[in-house]
Amino acid sequence: MTTSISPARAPLAPPAPVGRPRRSLTEIVAPYAYIAPFFVIFAVFGLLPLLFTFYVALYDWNPIGDHLFIGLDNFARLLADARFWNAARNTLSIWLLSTVPQLLGALLLAHLLNHVRLRFALLFRMSMLVPYITSVAATAIVFSQMFDRDYGLLNWLLGLAGIGPIDFIQSVWGSHVLIAVMVTWRWFGYTTLLYLASLQAVPRGIYEAAAVDGAGNWRQFVHISLPSLRPVIVFTVVTSTIYGLQIFTEPLLISKGTQTCGPVRQCQTLTFFLYEQAFGQFRFGYGSAIGVALFVMVVVLAGINYFLSTRIRPERP
Repeated sequence: MTTSISPARAPLAPPAPVGRPRRSLTEIVAPYAYIAPFFVIFAVFGLLPLLFTFYVALYDWNPIGDHLFIGLDNFARLLADARFWNAARNTLSIWLLSTVPQLLGALLLAHLLNHVRLRFALLFRMSMLVPYITSVAATAIVFSQMFDRDYGLLNWLLGLAGIGPIDFIQSVWGSHVLIAVMVTWRWFGYTTLLYLASLQAVPRGIYEAAAVDGAGNWRQFVHISLPSLRPVIVFTVVTSTIYGLQIFTEPLLISKGTQTCGPVRQCQTLTFFLYEQAFGQFRFGYGSAIGVALFVMVVVLAGINYFLSTRIRPERP
């Protein structure tokens, strides 16, 4: 009996390493070409004007005259100008009166809407965007009439309660409240819908499990809704800070075109003060210094708000 012995097989060679496929020049350049328009537009209409503002702030710049380099004199004059500090106080006051109630109210309303069932819910949500798309000029006209000292609806209601008429437009706090109400009315619905859309992405089972464990509406809001809204809260806080510190149209309209916003500059914001100096008195260098100061204020306060809003952490299981 014979046995055949098969020859031993040679061990298989390891597979040759597959190199990364070479990309064509078009594939390399295409992603950068897609995003290039944004950066080009931003550089032309955003970055270059910002850098030019810093440049002009170092000059005594007359738009139809000489441009005299004076270094930091505009900033030294700015720090000693009582009108600048008055405008800064007005800006911060209006920003706080409009931003804080708006964001807190939108948070609570979005949480409530997320837990109730409304008839015609879609129509209700669409109607909340009406103030956002309404002209600011039309808003100013309506609210100025409502807050008017002699014929305003609000003073008529205060008169029924035995309270004398309040001249909102000509008083410091009254004008701040009027502008804050206008800003809040315009952005409240938009902010609420942002929060509501984010809340509706949270699985309903989480709320049901929390209810089974005995968590009430407040604990659900604090431990589920609020942490889930963290990215949107950061976005709305930062954007509200930027917009709130640059308020210009509302005080301009209620002041009826005066560049000081009243006899004692009671509602003149920083952007309004910049407008007065640069385009009313043609002091472009001083106006640019105000713009630089406003830029620094916006960056600092937006950074602080971003830091505080990012402290909201989701609950760990």
